[in-house]
Order: sequence, then structure tokens, then C-alpha cells
Amino acid sequence: MSTPYQITFMPLDERPCNYEFPYLLAQGTDFTVKRPPMEMMGLKKRPGDVEQLWTWFEESCAGADGAVVALDTLLYGGIIPSRLHELELDELSARLARLRGIKQRYPQLTLYAFQLIMRCPQYSLSDEEPDYYADWGREIFRKGFIGHRLELGIATDEEIRELADIDNRLPAAVLEDYLGRRAVNIEANKQVLALVEEGIIEFMIVPQDDSAPYGHTAKDQEKVRSTITALDLELDVYMYPGADEVGCILLARMMNKAREQMPLIYPRLSAVQGAYVTPLFEDRFFYETLKYQILAAGGLIASSAAEADLILLVNTPGETMMEAVSQQHPFHSYDVYRNLMELVEYGDYMLHCKSKPVAVADVGYANGGDQKLVKMLRSKEMLFELAGYAGWNTSSNSLGTVISQAMIFLLYGSTQEHLDFLALRYAEDVCYCSVVRGELSNGPVQEMGYGKYLLDGPRGEVASRVEERLRQELAVRIDSSAGSVEITDCYMPWNRMFEVGLSVRFKPSRELR
Repeated sequence: MSTPYQITFMPLDERPCNYEFPYLLAQGTDFTVKRPPMEMMGLKKRPGDVEQLWTWFEESCAGADGAVVALDTLLYGGIIPSRLHELELDELSARLARLRGIKQRYPQLTLYAFQLIMRCPQYSLSDEEPDYYADWGREIFRKGFIGHRLELGIATDEEIRELADIDNRLPAAVLEDYLGRRAVNIEANKQVLALVEEGIIEFMIVPQDDSAPYGHTAKDQEKVRSTITALDLELDVYMYPGADEVGCILLARMMNKAREQMPLIYPRLSAVQGAYVTPLFEDRFFYETLKYQILAAGGLIASSAAEADLILLVNTPGETMMEAVSQQHPFHSYDVYRNLMELVEYGDYMLHCKSKPVAVADVGYANGGDQKLVKMLRSKEMLFELAGYAGWNTSSNSLGTVISQAMIFLLYGSTQEHLDFLALRYAEDVCYCSVVRGELSNGPVQEMGYGKYLLDGPRGEVASRVEERLRQELAVRIDSSAGSVEITDCYMPWNRMFEVGLSVRFKPSRELR
């Protein structure tokens, strides 16, 4: 085994995708990931204890070789609090200055960081935004979207009339609060870039959560991109769609760098036009983000399968991406403009005839895995032979997760921990996100007296119902002659239906090879 390597990890928030996934991926390796105690973390809109988190972080860095840091947690207390705070820039600057002190005390520390540009959702819902977003969210987005297009001289007459109507209705105080917070956050982004220029932060990602080609977030991207260019940081700071997968990506990058590896990944797409689809909640062609994700994790795209260390099967839509809940009635393009059969047969051939590691990025649908693809992978007995699989939430969330897992697989092979993480992905991405979540949200949860955004607690009656249904779906969709998936814990982290918290274990039917 290689020399042990200790990583201090500061999660983006307390949800499993941020708090658990990177930690789980490091299990069974000689990289030890230390994370802050859960009681220091926040709870959705309630920020984490920033002072305690800083104290823990400073102490943890004393014996660490590297650190992966979500700066939104150290600045605001988490991703949601970054959209709700009333902090002044001076206070944020003082917090950032502590990074400089840490690097001076521990010059051996390799520091990777990420910091979001504040998102601007297209809908009126306050679940993860300020309360007024329930009434004015759509208008705030459209004002930024149309205003941006107006500046570029491409707004239509209809859009200009819509903007005038919004200006008549949108309360000035609401817009002032929203834009004021954005202005503070973007200045904090720029100050972090100065720390990269100083060498305090060695590498950084500026992910864009829930983005669009025009609007407030697109304009803020331009400001950050201009600063990156002015400071000559293009090779040290990447900016692309994503958020909750970045902790995994930076963990994989740190592992690859520490082990002096640069894996070559050969992507094989299910649709010839898949590279040119702009995924839901993102702002650019899929293939551009794919290149960023592989590069950010410490790898490169291979020019051929022969030279590749890993084959990445990519299930893309052939034209327009739909939500996973629409799988029973998808656009005709899902059957006509892509070829899942060829993708699976190719993967089976590379895996079993060419002995190449194969992973699957299941991004055909947003917010859940493709049931048809997983059915075929199961029939080929590939599910637990893969180097990685992901199909949850946004395209970028899935890409970052599977690329990270696959790169760690290249270093450590098929450990029990690797199989457990595969099992977790199938339980969550396929069985929950694509089947159980929609089924229970649309009727049964209401019949039980609750709503999909307000349940009966993290471990209430709804969580029990979710676990029961997941066991049933795992039995028919995932369990096979290779083994079965056992659920050891099930809860609803944010007391809503959107995400589930799971602990699972893969029980092989035969001894691991």
C-alpha cells in the first residue's frame, strides 16, 4: 500500500451528496478524509456554526497533507445560507484572510477550494431561496434574463413588453435585497481568486448551480471570468456547471496528483448529437462540461479506446433532455436519436473481451437514472462489474460523481467499499429518484397528511414508507446472481421528498475476486 495521505474536507452542506459521498469514496483507500462533526454543520436554511467550523478546520489542517474546502461553508455556513445571509463584505474578507494564516503555518498543505456563483432559479419557490422568492422568483429570473438580452441587443419585442410589466410589479425592496446580496457574493468570489494568485489556494473550481445562458448568474460569470483572465489564472481556476459533485471531483484530483496519475478517459456516447445537447439546468453543450469534469478530476480525454485507462459509457439524450419522471412517456427522440443497445453491447465487449474498466454516466434524464439502461446493464450482469455509475440530479452532478468513483477504482480496484458505493447509486439514483420519489410524492404523501416539501420529520412515517418501497424496487431492478443490496438506514435529510439519505451494503453471492 502507498504512503497514507490525510485530507481535511469541508463539505458544501450537511446533505449526503456533500457530507457523505466524498467520505465514502475515500473508504478502502490509503487516503484518510476528516470532516467536521455533523453538529457543527447547518440544516438547510440554518447556517452552520462558522466560527466552530473555522476552528475545526484550522486544527485539522495541522496534520493534513491536503485540504478540499467548500468556501461557501466557511464564509456563509453552507450553500443555502449563501443565498440568504446579511453579511457585509468586510466580515467575509476577514474570514478569507484566515486561509492565508493557515497556509503560512502549514506550508506543506495542498489546498483545493470551490466557491459557487449564486444561482437564480427560473421558478417561484422559496424552498431553497429567500422567502420572497415564492412570490417573485420567476420575475427576478426573467428580469435578469431579459435585461441581459436587452444589453446584448437580442431581446424580442415580446420580451421587452414582459420586462416593462415586471418592472411595474416587482417590489423595489425585493430586488434591492436580492441584487445587493449578489453584489456582495461576487466581490467575495473575486477576493478568493486573489488567494489563488498568491498561491494560497493551489487549484479552484467555480461551479455554477442551476445556470442559464442569460441572466444574473450568466452576467456574474462574466465578471468572475474577467478576473480570472486579468490574473492569468485560466489553468488554476475552472468554471463550469455543477455544485454538489465538486467535493468528489477535488478528492479524485488530490488522489491522482498524490499518486502521480493522469488517467485517460475514453467517452462513448449513446447519441451522435448527445455532445451538442444543453442539459437541463445548465448553460452549454454537454461535451464542453464533460471535458471540464475529466480535466478537473486530474485526467484527460483519450483519443482512442486503445490508449484509454477507462471507458466511460455516456447515456445522453439525442436531442432535448427530459426529467426522469417522464420516462413512461418520453419524447420520441429518446428511442430514435440514441442507441442504448449499442452503448451496452460496446461496454460489455470492452469490459469482458478487452478487459477495460468501464463506467456509466447515466445522464439521459435529469433527476434520476434511466430505467431502460439499467435493465440492460443488469441483463448483461454488468451492474457490479462497473468502475462507477451515477444518474442523480443534474448532468454535472452525475458526471462528477461517476468520474470520481471511476478514477478511484483505477487506483484501488473493486473493494467492498467500491461495491457499496455502486449499490448506493443504484438504490438512490435509479430506485429512489426515478421510481419511488415520484410515485410517493404524487398522491400517497398527501394522503398521509403531508406535502412533498414538508414531511413528518427525517425519520417519520414517510421515511419508513420510502424504505419499504426501495427494498421492493431493489429486489426487482438491481439484485441479481451477483448479489443483493441491503439497506441499513433510510431517512429524509431536509424533511422533503427531493433527496433521500441512505446507507446500503452490497452482499455478493460469491467471494470477491
